[in-house]
Order: sequence, then structure tokens, then C-alpha cells
Amino acid sequence: MATLLLIDDEDQLRRLFHSALEHAGYHVLSAAGGNEGMRLLHDQDVDLVLVDIFMPDMDGLELIPLLRKARPASKIIAISGGSGERNYLDVAKHLGANATLKKPIGLQALLDAVAA
Repeated sequence: MATLLLIDDEDQLRRLFHSALEHAGYHVLSAAGGNEGMRLLHDQDVDLVLVDIFMPDMDGLELIPLLRKARPASKIIAISGGSGERNYLDVAKHLGANATLKKPIGLQALLDAVAA
């Protein structure tokens, strides 16, 4: 069973994704922010990290290089609903994310991305 780390500051979304991923057969660890996610990662081996870009304590663009350094073999999927002049998901890929998802994300799209 693959272990996933889900890092997102949106409580409702994090709970929904956590439940859907567990129902699909994954072992899921959840964190409400980057610092908490790094603490969990320190104690656990994970196969995949799902990380939101915009979070208050440490944003995903700061977190991705730290994740890549701490667990080079773990895959990273960056998630963002943010918009603006800059495409933050492209930046996330440049920093080491293996894939990206744009919010809003349907559960099937999430499960397909995780399975891939």
C-alpha cells in the first residue's frame, strides 16, 4: 500500500481528499501546512506528496525543494487554484514537482493523477 502525504491548509478540501484517497486504498498522512508536513515527512517514508502552492506558514514553492531534498525518491504533485500573472504550477514543475493539478479538482482527476 502506497503512503501519501497531503499538505493543504484548506480543512474541508484536505478532509475530502484524505477520505477519497483512503477509500481508494492508500495510507494517507495529512498536514495543514508546510511545517507540519515536513515534521511528518521526517518520521515517515512516503511514496507521493500532494502539496498546495498557497499556504500561510510555508508556501508550496518554498516546500517543494525541501521535499525534493528530504525525500528524493518521493513523487510530488503540486496543487493550486491561484491565478495571476505568473503560472505557479509551471514554477512548481521547474522546482521539482512531477505533476500539477489546478483547483478545482474533481475526485476522479485526483485519483487518476495519484495512480499515474
